[in-house]
Amino acid sequence: MSKGASVLFDVPGPRARARNMMLTVVMSVVFAAIFALLVWRLYDKGQFEEKLWTPFTEWTVWRHLLLPGLLNTLKAAALATVLALLFGAVFGLARLSDHWWIRIPAGAVVEFFRGIPLLILIFLAFFVPNKISPEIAESPLGQAQRLSVDYFFSIFGVESNAGVVTVPAFAAVVFGLTMYNGSVLAEVVRAGVLSIPKGQSEAAYSVGLRKNGVMRLVLLPQAVTVMMPAIVSQIVVLLKDTALGFIIAYGEFLQAGFKQVPANYHNNVLQAGIVVAIIYIAINMSLSRVATWLEARSRRSRKTSAKTLKAGGPPPVAGVGVTQQSI
Repeated sequence: MSKGASVLFDVPGPRARARNMMLTVVMSVVFAAIFALLVWRLYDKGQFEEKLWTPFTEWTVWRHLLLPGLLNTLKAAALATVLALLFGAVFGLARLSDHWWIRIPAGAVVEFFRGIPLLILIFLAFFVPNKISPEIAESPLGQAQRLSVDYFFSIFGVESNAGVVTVPAFAAVVFGLTMYNGSVLAEVVRAGVLSIPKGQSEAAYSVGLRKNGVMRLVLLPQAVTVMMPAIVSQIVVLLKDTALGFIIAYGEFLQAGFKQVPANYHNNVLQAGIVVAIIYIAINMSLSRVATWLEARSRRSRKTSAKTLKAGGPPPVAGVGVTQQSI
């Protein structure tokens, strides 16, 4: 193999580079031609008429349709992200427990919610409480139902009237997003912790740390960096999945931009789809940039945080992933 080659890849020679360059140019020309043909067809069909794009330059459209929908999407996504991260951390660590009576129920909960389609979870959260709450109100659990609604679920807008529990669309969407994505994140947390080399925990145990200290001070800080790309990818999925709130008429951004705007302005579905897609892409790219910055910062802080032990302390152990402050 030539210099700089790896097991799976050999550095191309002059002829291979020329061939690759030719293929790149040809494919670029083909894609440019396809794109030009598409633009011409859209122009021929009148899709670039000013009246179809003008609504997205009017403040009234943004104020009454697009911005409220975008705000609803961001609110549901932000709250569901926080709850899903908490759910994933708790149940992911519970699945690593040495106690079977914690590990098995946690695994059952995670697999149950991960196996149900998100659309069904949202649908059930919105309609089921209204159907079963009257029966529960007349049973011995009626008092518990009333107290849970009054002192906890009411913060999400859930109401109880004469024993009938009503779940608003916002709470149903957040519940579905939390349960489904939280279950996926629980698996991400479990896999991230297990991916850390076993020598890290063994070295931490050798200097006297207990299991909770090993998990909190050694494994989790390293696992967070490993898990960051998967966590951000799941948050992006969560943000896009808020669009499934249409099944219960939740006024999120996709419904406002892709359904309400075309219904009121010349049926400009294509233009609405392009504008909505651009905004979604911008939000998701911003999330990815923030995640990249956090991951880089985490790696730098780990490299610079290690310090030698003071005189008189135990000798350093090879492979220990903890600092003096952690001990």
